[in-house]
Amino acid sequence: MLEVCNLRSAYGRIEVLKGVSLSVQAGEVVALIGSNGAGKTTLLRALSGVQPMTSGEITFLGERVERLAPHARVRRGLLQSPEGRQVFGPLTVEDNLRLGAFVRRDKKIEQDRDRVFDMFPVLREKRAQLAGGLSGGQQQMLAIGRALMGKPKLLLLDEPSLGLSPLLVDQILSAIASMRAEGVTVLVVEQNASAALDIADRGYVIETGRIVLTGKASDLRSNPQVKDAYLGVG
Repeated sequence: MLEVCNLRSAYGRIEVLKGVSLSVQAGEVVALIGSNGAGKTTLLRALSGVQPMTSGEITFLGERVERLAPHARVRRGLLQSPEGRQVFGPLTVEDNLRLGAFVRRDKKIEQDRDRVFDMFPVLREKRAQLAGGLSGGQQQMLAIGRALMGKPKLLLLDEPSLGLSPLLVDQILSAIASMRAEGVTVLVVEQNASAALDIADRGYVIETGRIVLTGKASDLRSNPQVKDAYLGVG
């Protein structure tokens, strides 16, 4: 579904991504783990088209997309739930969800909204409330739900568990598992490596802008280097 080849990106003179290559197959949940500043968010932003690339190729569903505008990538089914939630605070929960479907012209928008409500029942309860008044966990659910309203073929999730309680983290992880069951492919960036590898099929480890390890999630969990650096066990 997604092939990234030798992707490089910089902020001014500082190169952040130094030739990243990875792939995501249809139906997978793939985790990208690494420390702060490793380049995880920059990679997702480059895939979405909001962060300029200096070189490299992005192939999505067999089409080169690195020169396409962000909205054109959204229309092709490449959507992102960004780090920090970034919901539209002055708008209601329902309006936020409807904005997620801004590129759609089909008649199933309300049906998909109801599916988001089924996935995150608290959003149904608060559908008329302003998004800015939601808790952090509820805003995270709304950000993911808004992305799902765009009918993603590949969903990019950036730090979905950041700042959440363990109970809410479990709810978010359960939702990601539900997405996979419904045919949504997911590339998830997480600092919580243990949580990410629990739900992923495969994983990549990125350090200072380079992929340094890849493999099945179960293999990465048992890798001594990963356990020592990211899982808090020696």
